[in-house]
Amino acid sequence: MSLWLISKMAAPFFQNEMPPDGGKKGEIMKPVNFTAIHHSFEIQAENFESAELNFTKEEYLKYTLSRVAPDRKDMVLEVAAGTCACGRSFAPLAHTVVCLDATLPMLAVGKEKADSDRMDNMIFMKGCAEELPFLNENFDIVFSRLAFHHFPDADAAFSEMVRVLRPGGKLVLIDMEAAEEELRDTEDKIETLRDPSHIKNMSRGEMLKLFDAHGLSVESCEKTEMRQKLKNWLALTKTPQDIQDEITERMKNDMRGKEKTGFFPYLENDEICFDQRWILIIGRKKQ
Repeated sequence: MSLWLISKMAAPFFQNEMPPDGGKKGEIMKPVNFTAIHHSFEIQAENFESAELNFTKEEYLKYTLSRVAPDRKDMVLEVAAGTCACGRSFAPLAHTVVCLDATLPMLAVGKEKADSDRMDNMIFMKGCAEELPFLNENFDIVFSRLAFHHFPDADAAFSEMVRVLRPGGKLVLIDMEAAEEELRDTEDKIETLRDPSHIKNMSRGEMLKLFDAHGLSVESCEKTEMRQKLKNWLALTKTPQDIQDEITERMKNDMRGKEKTGFFPYLENDEICFDQRWILIIGRKKQ
């Protein structure tokens, strides 16, 4: 399959080939936190799929696949793909999977793993969710996992995902649910202390509103609690020690009944843990 059948401007990942317009038209619109995203995920790339974390937990990936139910004929796009763990899980069950991300080191990890597993139906591309480099209505499934909390303009990214989705296609959104209203700001401040590329977690209602605003019917909306160990969570982003200490102390104070963090931390085997609330929404574009 030629990439130019679906792409309007971007070149294949790790190739020096330029698009037909010489790359002078339609320059990619970068989000305001692009530098922070690039820096953060260059750091995270090496260990993002560590077994010590649940971001790429195989059990949840298999569950996602069972809920989305891709077809062998499907063209699939993963937006803000990171290391492409989800895209790689879709690849054996779909015709073609395109993984797009703004950070090359993350894509490099995904491509290396795909090559190792001889997945020859995957395309890796650099780009931003806010301006997808694809023609209209090209994909049967478009999904994004654990990325929308990094987007300064969630509606712009969602609108682009809808644009490139074929009529009757599925749009899948997975992201962390915000804390209750009175703790949202506190939770986001702690998230941003750990990872400056974080913008804000959305509530389930805000996620569903995106589907409604763009005319997609919601077929499924589910929540799964995913345990994280505080120490591993902080280590992934190589958070400076003074900030690690500050966040850890705030978690301890929360457990002591003092100021709440929105994380609802608890001790398990003498380690501080908390549960992220992952929302999985599957919507369908009207025919």
